[in-house]
Amino acid sequence: MAASKAAGAPRVAVLMGSDSDLPVMKGAVEVLRRFDVGVDLEVTSAHRSPDRTREVVREAAARGVQVFIVGAGGAAHLAGTVAALTPLPVLGVPIPSTPLGGLDSLLSTVQMPAGIPVGTLAIGEAGSRNAGLLAVGILALADEALAGRLATYRKEMAAGVEERSRRAKESLGGGGS
Repeated sequence: MAASKAAGAPRVAVLMGSDSDLPVMKGAVEVLRRFDVGVDLEVTSAHRSPDRTREVVREAAARGVQVFIVGAGGAAHLAGTVAALTPLPVLGVPIPSTPLGGLDSLLSTVQMPAGIPVGTLAIGEAGSRNAGLLAVGILALADEALAGRLATYRKEMAAGVEERSRRAKESLGGGGS
């Protein structure tokens, strides 16, 4: 696996079923980099390259990866396959790559049998970004510095909403009523 330029050893592996999934999955990578979380990015397929998928998961876990973020479209079994191969948290991102707009991916990712969990996020880029944030939250449970960066990020988001509210009121002449 090729490590990204994010700080330190990879703590999160971002896997996708095809390089065409990159426009969606880059959201997770961007979030992880923002928080200086080491990340690996791999293309592997549960159906077209099952041996490679098994190897990628085993190597990542052996190198210290603590969370997997997995995106795939269509009959997306990649997240479920990864979850079957590791006890580590697996966050699934359904990719809207078919005429069904990602509903097929959502259902195949979320409908896992009891005992093999996949935490499934929203379809598309919002799901990818939220998967990155959820991975940061999981890692922050045992990393005070990361928890502090996450708390700062949440405060900045709240301040941004307050600022947008202020500007919206000003655009109406200073009042809401």
